[in-house]
Amino acid sequence: MTHIPDHSRAAVLRAFGQPLRIEEVPVPRTVEPGALLVKTDCCTICGTDVHLAGGALNRRVDLPVIVGHEMTGRIVAMGAGTDRDSIGQALRPGDRITWTRTSCGQCYMCSVARKPTLCENARAYMYENIERPPHLLGGFSDYVYVLPESGRVRVPDDLESPLASMASCAFRSVIHAMDELGEIGRTDTVVIQGTGPLGLLATGVARMSGARRVIAIGAPDARLRLAADFGADQVLSVESTDAAQRLAAVLEATGGRGADIVMEFTGNPAAFTEGLSLARRGGSCLLVGQLGPGEVSLKPSVLVHRNLRVLGSLAGGARDYWAAMEFIRRHRDSLPFERLISNRYRLDQVNEALAAMKAQAEIKPVIALEETA
Repeated sequence: MTHIPDHSRAAVLRAFGQPLRIEEVPVPRTVEPGALLVKTDCCTICGTDVHLAGGALNRRVDLPVIVGHEMTGRIVAMGAGTDRDSIGQALRPGDRITWTRTSCGQCYMCSVARKPTLCENARAYMYENIERPPHLLGGFSDYVYVLPESGRVRVPDDLESPLASMASCAFRSVIHAMDELGEIGRTDTVVIQGTGPLGLLATGVARMSGARRVIAIGAPDARLRLAADFGADQVLSVESTDAAQRLAAVLEATGGRGADIVMEFTGNPAAFTEGLSLARRGGSCLLVGQLGPGEVSLKPSVLVHRNLRVLGSLAGGARDYWAAMEFIRRHRDSLPFERLISNRYRLDQVNEALAAMKAQAEIKPVIALEETA
């Protein structure tokens, strides 16, 4: 029988822009039907964690919160009715899982539109106040409470926890976005804006999907070299080129037409308008990285005259978590997923890890919790 302590160590944000503090947060003594209590083994850091801690997200955060939302862990307590994951696989204590934000299954977006990632009653990890039960709704914590309405997916035995954690946010967002976009054709030129974790993963998916040419735009140079290893035919540095030069390079690579598909993963609002210029007439522009409050000026007639398709994609559901892990398993001999995982940090080093992520010194740092409790 696994011993479950009364409190869990957790990295808590009490004020935007201030360091996270390691605090003792209550562990629920009962697990309600449909819920799980998980002993976290690792939590990879996402750029969203950095933006949230700095107060730069365009959504409500009910401080104080436990930061972190890319996590895997082992089940230590199970509520009634939790013997299967969202894919139909059997679950039992000790299994490793990853889990999603909630969806109610009853609102218009869930039941009619069939877009559970847009659930009107969704609850997401690292946004809810720790002073209300069940307290443990963030990944930088020894224990996490998986809500009854959260999807959950068992992690394959042959997939390392840091890669599964990465699949639980960064990669599931890419997989979901690709589904929103639709098929990438064998004649398509794809431009990837951003060479952070999402952009690098998207580069790999575009390559494995059979795109004729993949062009990655980003920085620093080490990320561009990694983008080439993930399948980019051409890389353009935002540090050594300006927007006009990048447009000229894309036009030259496409016979003057522009890219068939442009995918934005930067979070920089200016990348949106630049992406519109890089797309050919009738092309598609996919936005994933725009989560902040930044604004741009745009002439709507540009979209009409150039017949552009512009769409946004948010997060992903249990199916995307499962598909992301399966993609890694299927293509890990062809794509260097392990090189996205950078240094390992203890929970009490979380502020150091966040600072390194913000400075782009890390790609996917790992908060390792499996050996502590």
